[in-house]
Amino acid sequence: MGIVAGLDSSSAFTRIVVCDTDTGAVLRQGYAPHPQSAGDPQALHPHDTDPQAWLLSLGEAAGGGLLEGVQAIGVSAQQHALLPLDAQGALVRPALVGNDKRGQVAAADLTGALGGRQAWAEAVGSVPHSAQPVAKLAWLARNEPDAARRVAVLMSPHDWLVWQLLGRPARRTTDRGGASGTGYWSPATGAYRPDLVELALGHMALLPEVLAPAEAAGMTPEGLLISAGTGETMAAALGLGLTPGDAVVSLGASGSVMAVHHSAVQEPSGLVTSLADGSGMHLPVVNTSNAVRALRGTADLLGTDLEGLSELALESTPGAHGLVLLPYLEGERTPDLPHTAGTLSGLRRDSMKPEHLARAAFEGMLCGLVDALDVLRLRGVEVRRVFLLGAAAELPAVQAAAPGLFGTQVVVPAPADYAALGAARQAAWALGVQQGTLAPHTPPVWPAPAAQVFEPGEDYPAMQAVRQQYIATREQLHPGAFQA
Repeated sequence: MGIVAGLDSSSAFTRIVVCDTDTGAVLRQGYAPHPQSAGDPQALHPHDTDPQAWLLSLGEAAGGGLLEGVQAIGVSAQQHALLPLDAQGALVRPALVGNDKRGQVAAADLTGALGGRQAWAEAVGSVPHSAQPVAKLAWLARNEPDAARRVAVLMSPHDWLVWQLLGRPARRTTDRGGASGTGYWSPATGAYRPDLVELALGHMALLPEVLAPAEAAGMTPEGLLISAGTGETMAAALGLGLTPGDAVVSLGASGSVMAVHHSAVQEPSGLVTSLADGSGMHLPVVNTSNAVRALRGTADLLGTDLEGLSELALESTPGAHGLVLLPYLEGERTPDLPHTAGTLSGLRRDSMKPEHLARAAFEGMLCGLVDALDVLRLRGVEVRRVFLLGAAAELPAVQAAAPGLFGTQVVVPAPADYAALGAARQAAWALGVQQGTLAPHTPPVWPAPAAQVFEPGEDYPAMQAVRQQYIATREQLHPGAFQA
């Protein structure tokens, strides 16, 4: 038996799980929030962070002998962040993290500079958006030119944490998953596009070496193996044990749909962001601007909460007595309707009841996510089952409607630290390869997480009719907008 650890450094905290290498069983856990400031108490921009806070949080979470007996560590960390370093490895400014919208104009300018959305989709599998490191570089060059000129090395949070754990060696590394989110690495070719770094920043910078999924980043002076690390999304996919045919629908305020696929997915309009996963496969992702925010808005209108809204919805029937809600409350990314608004259609006197509006909110939210799923299906991505993530996945109204609308088995995993578990599984894989007990292309098989499983039931035809009515309403109000 071996012991490995997985740590997940999110935007707000560090979680660590210590696991048995053979069974994946969690032996110990640690947690610590990121401190507000690691040094200078001067307030930073909300999307700027001193990464020393991540190290302080890591040290606190690992306190009390948590890592005793651990042989290898995997690192998962927040995505879409950028650490611009000088030639000596010092930050030229605080790390740029989070859903930073300061780069919106820069992202649009980059898109045009390369020849449009299709050119970017073909180059790196995604179109620049404000959160991406490539857009952050362009923003930095435009708004902080002195700092931009000093940039010599580019790293992501998990790259930087791995580098720190190894004692800041000359070799800097990343993995396919982390590289695929930068906007200057192509999942299709497995190579950087340094010309895009130069286009954004104005000059070249050193980029981390991209490691294979089971390749180790190095050994600490104490003999502890550190695996390649990856982004939170890829680590969570490893922690869930996703395989081809699996899709994940994430229910946040906005929504996302991703699936494990054998190859990179190219989509000319940019609806798909083509990411690489942590196992050697691919994770095409489609995002929506609206998911649970549509439920919360409806709950506020009806003077209840999400649980109350779910209870109301179950008093109605499939089709919500003719009501159809297009949940585009914040505009929409899929379909590409950034300036539109939500629409409630089918109002009649007998449909104007709280339970029907509640039902329409759930059906509208889920149909919007089926639209996103169909973008992947129509590009050859197989979907045999859907994992539903997020607190709203526990709502009975979601669980009742989702199988019939998605047309497939729906799995709701029990809440767990899946990103940290995925990082631990990666560490166990790298350790097994080093010891000769695992192959470089075969991650350790750990038991599937505890989950509720729902199948399409007798209401499947009725739910498919709901889906068709949603499509008809969407096409009537926004003809030709959705070209999946």
